Amino acid sequence: MIKKLLLLLITLFCFTVQSQNSKRPNIIMMIGDGMGISQISSSMYSNNNYTPLEGSEFIGLIKTHSLDDLVTDSAASGTALASGVKTYNGVLGLDQNYNSVKTILEICRDKGYMTAIIVTSTIVHATPAAYYSKSKSRYEYYKIADELSKSNINFFVGGGEKYFNNRDDKRNLMNEMKEYTFVNSLEDYKNIFSKNIGFFTAYDDPIQKNFGREPSLEDIIEATIEKLKNFDKPFFILVEGSQIDWAEHDNDQEYLLSEMLEFDKAVDVSYKYAIENKNTLVIVTADHETGGAAIVSGDLEKKIVKINYSSDEHTSEMVPVFSIGPYSEKFKGVYDNTEIFNKLFEIVKE
Repeated sequence: MIKKLLLLLITLFCFTVQSQNSKRPNIIMMIGDGMGISQISSSMYSNNNYTPLEGSEFIGLIKTHSLDDLVTDSAASGTALASGVKTYNGVLGLDQNYNSVKTILEICRDKGYMTAIIVTSTIVHATPAAYYSKSKSRYEYYKIADELSKSNINFFVGGGEKYFNNRDDKRNLMNEMKEYTFVNSLEDYKNIFSKNIGFFTAYDDPIQKNFGREPSLEDIIEATIEKLKNFDKPFFILVEGSQIDWAEHDNDQEYLLSEMLEFDKAVDVSYKYAIENKNTLVIVTADHETGGAAIVSGDLEKKIVKINYSSDEHTSEMVPVFSIGPYSEKFKGVYDNTEIFNKLFEIVKE
């Protein structure tokens, strides 16, 4: 009798573990555009020698080159991260033969995931577009907006309203997107219950953080997670700290630190949710490094750093990958940026 009872308990335990492991995890993919080790270090030393990335369970490094250049742009690197293929600089969602490739967001969507994109650039900019667009040029903004309008992404937040309602072809995509509710404030975004919401935070490019950009990235992420929790489905969220890259192109340290500190807060929100939820995988990485940044001096007590730049363009340095949550061990090591997609696909394909 005791043996039978023990066998039953073991069977129930194994079934429970198997059920927990077979449940598809939520995925929060966070990309600091242009964010290398020096950018992370500069925000850490400017924030009481602390970064929420210290809570990561595993750390890796990825190679960032594109198909045709040692130094990638955001379109090619975004495509590598999103779809697992190398392509040409400037190209979105197409392989070397210009065949369309499916993104991890599209795969998750087709498997019943809720999906969201949150960025501090326009929503049609290269990195977010790499997750839903198939374009030979990243600068085909009106075409990319049209693709987003048909993508069935549940929630999207970012700038670029003009590409939807002030178009050369005179179409108003916002009117055509009848299944979407469009909101104008964070309060409305929080309070309106709808399966599909568009929130344009700016008519064109959002302003930089140190000029007063609102709402904050962390508040949008927190609100989005709260909304997604209302649906009995796993979710995939793409988050981009887009203007880290823009600050580095300008070699503007004040601009950089404002963007990095905001991105850190967004990471903190995501990590805390992963710890609380237990079935949420968070990956934090970059598409490339920008500026060839190096910290050359500073004062830890005064929270001051001085950065020198070797470039105002992208570089080919490897960039870090931080991860926490179920399957996070898959993201340790040194590998190509295309492996991010491959590892995520292995997680969600069953």
